[in-house]
Amino acid sequence: MLEIFGTFADRLVYAWMGLAPDSRLGQSMHFFVEDTTKIFFLLVSVVFIMGLFRTWLAPEKVRGYIAGKSHGAGYLLAVTLGAVTPFCSCSSVPLFIGFLEGGIPLGVTMAFLITSPLVNEVAVVILTSIMGWKMATVYVVTGMGVGILGGLLIDRLHLERWVEGYVWSIRMGAVAMGEVDGSLTGRIRYAWGEVETIVRRIWVYVLVGIGLGSALHGYVPREIFLEYAGADNPLAVPAAVLMGLPLYSNATGIIPVAEALLDKGVPIGTVIAFMMSVVGISVPEFVMLRKVLKPRMLVFFGLFLAIAFIGVGYLLNGIFA
Repeated sequence: MLEIFGTFADRLVYAWMGLAPDSRLGQSMHFFVEDTTKIFFLLVSVVFIMGLFRTWLAPEKVRGYIAGKSHGAGYLLAVTLGAVTPFCSCSSVPLFIGFLEGGIPLGVTMAFLITSPLVNEVAVVILTSIMGWKMATVYVVTGMGVGILGGLLIDRLHLERWVEGYVWSIRMGAVAMGEVDGSLTGRIRYAWGEVETIVRRIWVYVLVGIGLGSALHGYVPREIFLEYAGADNPLAVPAAVLMGLPLYSNATGIIPVAEALLDKGVPIGTVIAFMMSVVGISVPEFVMLRKVLKPRMLVFFGLFLAIAFIGVGYLLNGIFA
């Protein structure tokens, strides 16, 4: 079904615009047109479906599923729900408080918050359609693994002292997402509102990512990537993570860049480490979490994520070498 976007790009770029398929401009424009139409189609479709899903799965229900579970089951359920629940960084503070208020351990709570932005349900669908289910599976598994490891470490070090004191005394009850009309029309209206809100918030990131990916695809020689970011360069993975830190984007916007990097021969571990760095260390989320976490916890959180992403990169490069 998704081949229609490649066919459309063929006709628009090569037939109507008259660009040569072997020219740099032709390859770059084809990449841009195909990825733009495909990604926005998938973005609208998946966000709409997940919006409908969210009318049945409110945040307080997620908290209820995790509360009362054994420690091991709690971690596994937390990262699983973090991977499939459509909550953005704006939900991080009420979810954090609601989880702790519901008796969920800090480590389990942090495992959910780490996994939720990393493993984005929209990005997984787009990643699968563009780069295949194997790449998507590797990304999901490593993202969930980072979440579990981070939660376990926070529990092991007993970092509850780095949570703002007032959080432990809050009794906020249900973490509500607002009233939703339970009729089919009301649910559809809510889901379409989610599409409008999310697309309006991220369309710039998506277009910038596609534009950068198309430029890399058409104009940057493969030899440059193999020299500086190839498997033979031992510093490629930490360099990729450091480069990703200031380039905050959502997972959807960084996929075209990752696609171009893989196409140029950059190893899968280096690419995934770069993706996680761009997506996982979100400035907006850190600003919001500062309301409930002390500066030491935020520094620890950021350093852990950076080190974990570097470790993931080296591990995957070794496995897929």
